[in-house]
Amino acid sequence: MKIGVPREVRPGERRVALVADAVKKLVGAGHEVLVEKGAGAAAGVTDEEYAQAGAKIVAPDQVWAADIVVKVERPTDEEIAKMRQGQVLIAILQHLAHPETAEKLAKQGVTAFAMDWMPRITRAQDMDARSSMSTVQGYKAVLAAADLLPRFMPMLMTAAGTISPAHVLVIGAGVAGLQAIATAKRLGAVVEAFDVRPATKEQVESLGARFIPMDLKLEKAQDEQGYAVAVGDEVLELERQTLAKRLPHSDVVISTALVPGQKPPVLLTTPMVETMRPGSVIVDLAAAFGGNCELTRAGEVVEHKGVKIVGYTDWESRAAVHASQMYSKNVLNYLNFLLKGGQLNLNLEDELVSFPLITHAGEFRARKGGQ
Repeated sequence: MKIGVPREVRPGERRVALVADAVKKLVGAGHEVLVEKGAGAAAGVTDEEYAQAGAKIVAPDQVWAADIVVKVERPTDEEIAKMRQGQVLIAILQHLAHPETAEKLAKQGVTAFAMDWMPRITRAQDMDARSSMSTVQGYKAVLAAADLLPRFMPMLMTAAGTISPAHVLVIGAGVAGLQAIATAKRLGAVVEAFDVRPATKEQVESLGARFIPMDLKLEKAQDEQGYAVAVGDEVLELERQTLAKRLPHSDVVISTALVPGQKPPVLLTTPMVETMRPGSVIVDLAAAFGGNCELTRAGEVVEHKGVKIVGYTDWESRAAVHASQMYSKNVLNYLNFLLKGGQLNLNLEDELVSFPLITHAGEFRARKGGQ
């Protein structure tokens, strides 16, 4: 098969879909890999490295002649126009947030797989790009907070006296939240975490953080895939009350609460933020989809009564080298699964095919993923 790797064109995107090591393995398996000139430059991979791995370095239009195109971000309208019926696309599509892109791909006749919509099953673990990128987000979020915080993270015993550690509150104990907990602990902070899913308590405590319970047991706090589900207004208000008790004591808040396909819950209202000490920092990892904080502005850092609210949406690009390596490994593993005997395996009875298959044969198959 001929596999194409275009240069990412969305503003601020620095990742690349395949690094040189993955290209070498694909070429070794008998595939031809076309890499657009400069595709990996921002991620630390030169054209020379790709060429040494066996790739063919091509002009921008030539890369779209491939049988399979692998990308990081969802394609732009201009990129979709370059695609043809029957061509395969593998990318982070965010089809629930951007159904218009999936509709256009379907109209173009493209068979599109969403790397961010792998089923949460054992066989898919090494293909789960959502988890890989969430790891990057959680790590970078804590470093950004530490940089903006006008105090140390760890306790320090100095000749000038003892410096008390920072207190970090992590909202949401998914992959991003757990990585944020681990990173904050490594930096020496006192960490506590909140999640509506009681099942996360053991994971939070295993990382050395305190789990904040809520005085309510939900019948269904997560779906079959392990993602949090939307809750009613009564439960949302109880969440806010639980968090409000912790905010005056928190120097840093890392918020990661997301419900796939829905606007993130607003867990931090303006009056709640105003109870925090001046100099405190909130990092809202849900900013790209609307935010968990009422004051969040996507792509910006805003300050309200001395509290900084970070709404960056390019966390992965801020660690483009390792984020690309992780994503590339996910893509390589999925390609190895899909390509059997040099041909594309479209066994729709296998959920590893059917769940992430978003468009096929002119249809937008799954507005809720594989269903």
